[in-house]
Amino acid sequence: MIRSALNKTEFAKEMGISRSSLYYKPKRPIIDEEVKRQIESVLVDHPAYGHKRIALALRLNKKRILRVMNKFGIKPYRRKTKKMIKKNDLNKPATKYKNLIKDIKIDKPNMVWCTDFTYIKYKLKFIYLATIIDLFTREVVGHNVSRFHNRFLVIGALEDALSKYPPPLIVHSDQGSEYDSFDFTNLVETSGSKVSMSTKGSPWENGYQESFFGKLKVESGDLNRFETIGELLEEIYRMIYYYNNKRIHTKLKMTPNEFRQEYINKNTNSSS
Repeated sequence: MIRSALNKTEFAKEMGISRSSLYYKPKRPIIDEEVKRQIESVLVDHPAYGHKRIALALRLNKKRILRVMNKFGIKPYRRKTKKMIKKNDLNKPATKYKNLIKDIKIDKPNMVWCTDFTYIKYKLKFIYLATIIDLFTREVVGHNVSRFHNRFLVIGALEDALSKYPPPLIVHSDQGSEYDSFDFTNLVETSGSKVSMSTKGSPWENGYQESFFGKLKVESGDLNRFETIGELLEEIYRMIYYYNNKRIHTKLKMTPNEFRQEYINKNTNSSS
């Protein structure tokens, strides 16, 4: 005798399972799809975020974010950049200034400012950007843009920082001729700060600035899309604002501006 096909209720009863289990769908693919959409929403505003920063933004586990990104082939925007070599400084005699931050513990804002400059290639021109970064907050506290890399470029960045913040204990740079010039070192010392410089041939001692410049160039994309230098400058200023106020710093777990404000609030409450 040929047995007739069982309906779902009869089949579930015979197998000793609930009827609803026959309709079960694994939750993981559904959850992964939702996480994927959340990741993509973060990348709209922060196209260069890697999995660690995305995890911080979404308050999810970084391993989970990485797994979902790999699953769906999601990759942040990346663009290779070339490091500028300051050829005029290759045969320059060593400076008299020492590296004062090599073994120092940086535990508050305005303690150490680090400064450097980079070139930005725009069509057939070079634009130069000098910045000052507070090594405690990782905030860009001063900047200056010029068509030429000379002492006035770096002095302008320092003057911009000093117009907004009290002078730091130390201003640190590499041994470039712009930073070793009398005008720059005199401005540092007359403001009440000490001059500190990396050992010659040791660019990693000023790696904070190199890291910032690399991120700025990568995340700005193709700068030749701008029709005028004015539009390019607007983008540079926008990126500096974004870095200070919107971009999560991996080490800080928040933006540089938030980190500075958190430090101020903690110390204000503890002193009151």
